[in-house]
Amino acid sequence: MKRPSCYLSVVGSCLLFSCIQALVKLPENETIPALIAFGDSIVDTGNNNDLRTISKCDFPPYGKDFQGGVATGRFSNGKVPADIIAEELGIKELLPAYVGQALSSRDLVTGVCFASGGSGYDPMTSKLVSVLSLSDQIEYFKDYIMKLKLLVGENKTNFILAKGLFLVVAGSDDIANTYFTLRARKLQYDIPAYTDLMANSASDFLNELYELGARRVAVFGAPPIGCLPAQRTLAGGNARECAENFNQASQLFNKKLSAKLDSIKNSLPGSRMVFIDVYNPFLDLIQNPKKHGFEVVNEGCCGTGNLEVAVLCNAWTSTTCSNDSSHVFWDSYHPTERAYRVLVSLLVGKYVDKFF
Repeated sequence: MKRPSCYLSVVGSCLLFSCIQALVKLPENETIPALIAFGDSIVDTGNNNDLRTISKCDFPPYGKDFQGGVATGRFSNGKVPADIIAEELGIKELLPAYVGQALSSRDLVTGVCFASGGSGYDPMTSKLVSVLSLSDQIEYFKDYIMKLKLLVGENKTNFILAKGLFLVVAGSDDIANTYFTLRARKLQYDIPAYTDLMANSASDFLNELYELGARRVAVFGAPPIGCLPAQRTLAGGNARECAENFNQASQLFNKKLSAKLDSIKNSLPGSRMVFIDVYNPFLDLIQNPKKHGFEVVNEGCCGTGNLEVAVLCNAWTSTTCSNDSSHVFWDSYHPTERAYRVLVSLLVGKYVDKFF
């Protein structure tokens, strides 16, 4: 049975409760009043739009299946996981980007997105494409907290931060776009050392979130990066198989990130920081597409040709497939909305109880 999930909204100086229909059942007398997202393009809902960067998608055919067919800066044909999770939890339909947006009071109290496509745990990752680093995202988060306190007061702000759900989605760009692309990083680190750097940076970031009031944090592991269409082309040989060295790096990082979270549980009282295994369900979707209703796993629906080298669709020359819901990938790096929905449905049902 669907359960109404209530969230906080502000009208003038009054704090009211509003409800939309949740798709998952929360424990009795528990609530998730807000969703707040950090990380990379998987959850970016438009923070890169005004940045001078190549990592942006505020142009067609992105957003083809979004509300009104508008390209909003989401790296997909429609909604991204930040939106879908907010919807599944009954918080709101869309998670707005924080940067460069005119946000309403309701937007603020029910959560926003700070993620920036192209960012990562390695500070070098965001510098390569001139996007918001995790440190930049933290600074925007501090600004957001000040706005919340002015809006609803300190006690209600603390409630929103403690009871809200935080998403942290990063690591893919570090492995795919920094380590395996930037020669200087490969000379400086081997894969074990580089994944140590990533895991240590993640731990520092999570500690900083905790100090700022976050308690419930969903920390997503890296997916099977070697199976992305772009990596198949670049490193998968003539047959464009999954690039196993990329996948092995993802698995090693995930193991270290999970261990860091186990350690954090013992050092941060009251924290619910949960490692979310994306790797295995995503790999199952790729290896068994028909089980999930997909047909094409090695090419993006929107691409610049059969090679699938370019990460993003080209606004002028890209063509799109006739049925994007049959494709796991929208472009050569990012899944379609339908693939995101399949994954989110699996993950929310599995992990939601761990935050209470």
